[in-house]
Amino acid sequence: MFSLICKTLIEKPGSIDLKINYARNLKTIIPSVNSISKPSDERSPTVSFLTHSCGLSLEKAISVSKLVKIQDTEKPNSSIQLLTSRGFTKPQIATLISKYPRILSHDPEKVLKPKIEYLESLGISGPDLAKILCPYPELLSRSLENHIIPTFDFLKGVFQANGNLVYALKQSIRVVNSDIQKRVVPNMNTLRAHGVPEPHIARLIMLQPPSIVLRADLFKNVIDVIKEMGFEPSSKSFILAVRSMAMSSKATWQSKKEILISFGWSEDEFRMVFKRQPLFMMASAKKIRKLMDFFVNKIGLEPSDIARYPNLLIGSLEKKVLPRWSVLQVLMSKNLLKKDVNVSLALFVTKEVFERRFVTSYMHEPEVMTAYQGGLGVQAVGGGVGAELSQT
Repeated sequence: MFSLICKTLIEKPGSIDLKINYARNLKTIIPSVNSISKPSDERSPTVSFLTHSCGLSLEKAISVSKLVKIQDTEKPNSSIQLLTSRGFTKPQIATLISKYPRILSHDPEKVLKPKIEYLESLGISGPDLAKILCPYPELLSRSLENHIIPTFDFLKGVFQANGNLVYALKQSIRVVNSDIQKRVVPNMNTLRAHGVPEPHIARLIMLQPPSIVLRADLFKNVIDVIKEMGFEPSSKSFILAVRSMAMSSKATWQSKKEILISFGWSEDEFRMVFKRQPLFMMASAKKIRKLMDFFVNKIGLEPSDIARYPNLLIGSLEKKVLPRWSVLQVLMSKNLLKKDVNVSLALFVTKEVFERRFVTSYMHEPEVMTAYQGGLGVQAVGGGVGAELSQT
C-alpha cells in the first residue's frame, strides 16, 4: 500500500492531498497493535481487581467479570479481609469467588460475617470453614434465620454431636443447601418404613450426605433394588449399598457392571461381590477398567481372584497395588517366595500385614525397599508362574 501511494505521488503530484487524507483515514480504520493485543475486557477495573486482589487467572477473571461488576472496591476488599482473617488462603478465596462471584457484592458486616460467626459457633472454623464453604459457597447467599439455622438445628438433632455434624459437612455440604423437608425428610422416612435403625440413617447422612438428597422417587427405587438383591435393612451393609447405588445414575451403574462382566464376571458373581463389599461400585468406571485390566491382563490373575477380594477395586493402583506388585516381583525373581503364594491376598491385606510379611522380613535385600518405593516398573506374570502365583 505504501509503495503504491509513493508511486502515485511521484506520477501525479496533484493528488497529494487526496492520498494524505486517505492515509490518515487508514489509521482510524486499522486499530493499533496495542489495542489488538489487549482486548477491552482485560483493561476493565473489574478484571484488574479480580486478578490482582483476588488471585484469579486472567481467563477466569474475564469470565467472572461478566457476572459481577466492581465500581467501588470498598466492599470487595472488606469481604476479602474478612475471609483472610478467618484463615482462608488466597487460592481458596480465588476458588470461592470463581464459584460464587456475588460474594463480592455482599455487605461483609451485615451478610457474610453473621453467617460465618454462626458456623464458628458450631465448631466450624479455620481450615474446616474453608473446606466446607469452598465447594458450595452459595450457602452464604441463604437466609441465616430462615434456612441456615433451621437446617443446622435439624441436622444437630440427627447427629446428636457437633463433631459428627462437622464430619458430615466435610464430606459434602449439599445436604445443607437442600430443602430438608422436601428432600431429606421423605428419604429418611422411607428408610424408617423399611426398618433401617436410626443410628444407621444418621451414619448414612454423615458419611454420604448427597445420597440422602436424591429425589424421593429415585431413592425409593434404590431401596427396592437393594432389598431385592437380598440386603437386610437392619444390617450395616444395607446402608453401604444405599451409599453406593444412590451415588450413581442407572446408566453409570450399568456401565460399571458391563465392564466387570466383560472381564469375565457372571451376573451372579457380580451380585455376590456387591453383597460382600458394596462400596467397590463407588469407584469410577475408568478406575474399575484400569484395575481389572492390570489384575487380569498385566499380572495374570483370574477374575474370580478379584471377586474373592473386592477391596482390590477400592485401593489406588499407583499408591497401593503397584508398589506391592513390584516387591513381589523382586522376591519372585530371587526365589524368596513360595510357589503357592496367594498374590491377590498379598495385594489385598492391610499395609501393616504386607510390610511385616514381604518388606521388613527382607530388609537385607536392598532391591525390596527400592521396589516398595516405586523404583520398579510392572511386568506381567509369564508362563506357568502366573498360574502358580494365583492359586488360592
